[in-house]
Amino acid sequence: MSVGSYTQRRGELETYFDRTAADNWARLTSDAPVSGIRATVRAGRDEMRNTLLSWLPADMTGTRLLDAGCGTCALTFEAARRGAQVLAIDLSPTLVQVARERLPEDIDPALIDFRSGDMLDPELGRFDFVVAMDSLIHYLAEDICRILATLASRTERSMAVTFAPKTPALALMHFVGGFFPRGDRAPAIEPVAEKKLLKLVAADPALQSWQPGRTHRVSRGFYTSQALEIVPR
Repeated sequence: MSVGSYTQRRGELETYFDRTAADNWARLTSDAPVSGIRATVRAGRDEMRNTLLSWLPADMTGTRLLDAGCGTCALTFEAARRGAQVLAIDLSPTLVQVARERLPEDIDPALIDFRSGDMLDPELGRFDFVVAMDSLIHYLAEDICRILATLASRTERSMAVTFAPKTPALALMHFVGGFFPRGDRAPAIEPVAEKKLLKLVAADPALQSWQPGRTHRVSRGFYTSQALEIVPR
């Protein structure tokens, strides 16, 4: 992973989600009415979150989970209900504050450590599980692989991430989006070919003790994302 490219994209995402899109994102992840297009995105995210949760144990008591790119923490809350100690981190302090305010009354606040910052910070410690739902979709395949390699050094049981699969529709959206003025658009989603990502993972020295596990694609209207599980050999 190029430190420069990762840092640049991380900065773009922090600016976008914390300043430009925070209100819209908070609304999308609530129960408030949304447009038809956003309703498909909400439904897709719900399905993807349920998929990732189904890959985690029903009883997570005594385990530690990193929710990398937690947003408003819907997945964090469900993991905490299963007994996990969750470190929920996001680049956007605004969204993390929304998550704090939404903490359900049935969840022990001591189970969740809310943070704003870099999910790759080594000071975050070690984890049993890592989940990164739709927080890597703006990165190139090479960067996703290196992010996995970095997290693998501090993870014991599994990593589950999502990426934007390289489909004709997403490739077209990516191409058309390039014609809009930079100030008028969100950081680009980077369509990634699954075969390329798996090849990179297989070749990375830091991931030699890991292997692909389950995979699942969700396509709901304007939402398309693919989940990939990485587990120890």
